[in-house]
Amino acid sequence: MDLLQEFDSSGPAVESPLNPSCKLHNNDSPLLDNPTLYKHLVGKLNYLTHTRPNLSFSVLILSQFMQSPWLDHYTAALRVLQYLRVDPAQRILLYVDLSFDLLAFCDADWASCKDTRRSVSGFYITLGEALISWKSKKQTFVSLSSGKADYRSMRRVTVDTQF
Repeated sequence: MDLLQEFDSSGPAVESPLNPSCKLHNNDSPLLDNPTLYKHLVGKLNYLTHTRPNLSFSVLILSQFMQSPWLDHYTAALRVLQYLRVDPAQRILLYVDLSFDLLAFCDADWASCKDTRRSVSGFYITLGEALISWKSKKQTFVSLSSGKADYRSMRRVTVDTQF
């Protein structure tokens, strides 16, 4: 709630943290006069990812533009705040469940970065109904097909989550 008040998040609440039809990249919109404001906002959103894993992907995308944020990037960060207005008290819920089924899901967004053409892969792991691990990361190599991007995302799950 303090974050919403600090950045005066007035405007309609939205159902998704980022606009699904808009891909952020370095473009021709004007540079921000005060990039410290953008860095401050993204830093606070990064802190929120510990209790709100649904923001992880959005914060990953916004963090890529910390060096020279454009007006479009700041507008996208403010959209994340509008998304938080839908249910500001939402948190990770841990269920009391006798199930010890370990489930892992992963996917990749092939060549989603318009500037580098690299894919973004992500995964999350649940034990029963409880979320225990999640991550999204830009892949280090350019994948020539969506199949290779998906394979690299599955490989990333096995490397990052050795128990």
